[in-house]
Amino acid sequence: MRMSVITRYLVRVHIGPFLFALSALTALIFLNAVAQRVEGLVGKGLPWTVVVEFLVFSLPHTIALSLPISVLAAVLYGFSELTSANEITAISASGVRPSRVMVPMLCMGLVMTGVMLFFNDQVLPESNHRLKNLMVDIGRKSPTLEWREQVVNEIRADAGLNTYFLTADRIDAVTNTLEEVTIFDANNPIRRRTTYAARGEMAFNEAKTDLYLTLYDGVVHEVQSDRIGGFQQLYFEKQIVPLRGVGNELARRLGGTDRGDREMGFAMLLENAAEREAELDSVHAEMRDKSMQALRLALGLESAEDSAVINTVRTQQARGQIAVIGNGASLLAQDPVTQDVVITARTRASRGEALRQTAGRYRVEIHKKAAIAVACLIFTLLAPPLAIRFPTGGIGMVVAASSGITAIYWAGLIGGETLADRGVAGPAVTMWLTNFVFLIVGLYLVARMSRAGGSLRSGAFEAMTERMRARLPGRRDVSTADMPG
Repeated sequence: MRMSVITRYLVRVHIGPFLFALSALTALIFLNAVAQRVEGLVGKGLPWTVVVEFLVFSLPHTIALSLPISVLAAVLYGFSELTSANEITAISASGVRPSRVMVPMLCMGLVMTGVMLFFNDQVLPESNHRLKNLMVDIGRKSPTLEWREQVVNEIRADAGLNTYFLTADRIDAVTNTLEEVTIFDANNPIRRRTTYAARGEMAFNEAKTDLYLTLYDGVVHEVQSDRIGGFQQLYFEKQIVPLRGVGNELARRLGGTDRGDREMGFAMLLENAAEREAELDSVHAEMRDKSMQALRLALGLESAEDSAVINTVRTQQARGQIAVIGNGASLLAQDPVTQDVVITARTRASRGEALRQTAGRYRVEIHKKAAIAVACLIFTLLAPPLAIRFPTGGIGMVVAASSGITAIYWAGLIGGETLADRGVAGPAVTMWLTNFVFLIVGLYLVARMSRAGGSLRSGAFEAMTERMRARLPGRRDVSTADMPG
């Protein structure tokens, strides 16, 4: 009965600070997020319903950031107030250990973790997807192309007379930027060009009929079929590729844009990661088969299947579908399978790296969503002993501790994501490392709570600040200077 009364009291004490912190932090982050995107809304002549839709879809992302911080701030403030009013001391005097008081808070943290897991799995991905589709729709008031990532996109220009094929690892339809771009131009049968670029930008002319692709840091491979071994390689820092007469084909598909990693729940992320990893295995297997065919041919051990492949490649060479590389080197000229391996090695390697990175992003997103949710539980373990240690710190201690812990946590989360993307360690390690460190610190502080009796009365935080003030120049000693006589 006694613990049930204490539990209800602790819950009531923390509800107010939590709602206040959640409202204040959400408002601040929300205003900052809206300010960053308001430029895309101004001057578009949008109805008020579209603006309201934009604000509604922007809110869940803000809540996903502010909710764990609000849990931390509320528990810090609640226990700080309880300690400064000697209520924790009274509870301890009644025979309830300080660590036992934390059980209701841990239960609340567990509930908030469940809420965050559901929110990150169901609400946040759907709102992110609808927000992206809305921003793309708004951008289409000035038409832009809708291309899909990591597939071959066909582009018909000059009233359908010329056809280009474009692939890109990542396409941002909101900012009209591309990453790892490949453009194949086979309109001239004598000069076939393949352009590779690290990044690019899309922009239309004023009439919205011609599209200009500005590519950066790339290379152009030109195969010249009018002479044997004709091949040219040109490097560039910046190149503009005009695609004229494509504006009339800019129509929006009913299904909206493809979902990115932040627009998927746990099940969809797992499914897509497994698909990319299976496709990556098939690419590696295909490369091994091609290499073994070339090796068997070089050793004179080719099989009937290899002979069929050789005949097919030779037929493609004769038709000009496979160009001769180099200056007619004897090995490549006499060994079409080896030549085929050399020609396709770059494409397969690039495709394999793109698949690996995409699967890695999906895995990182899974662990990140789960780690942020579990942070609510860890913060409820870390905050009470920290607040009890500095009982008279007041709101200043709450703000300072919340800001410091949040900064360290998000820095660790962002750093872990970077390390996972670079392949330094798996996302199961990098994305949970910060949680593990805070868990160890929280368990250590909880273990020392039984010895916190002196700190409940001493006001360590206040005493420390008072000693610092006493050392300031011109500070008088009240015990001697203000004594009468």
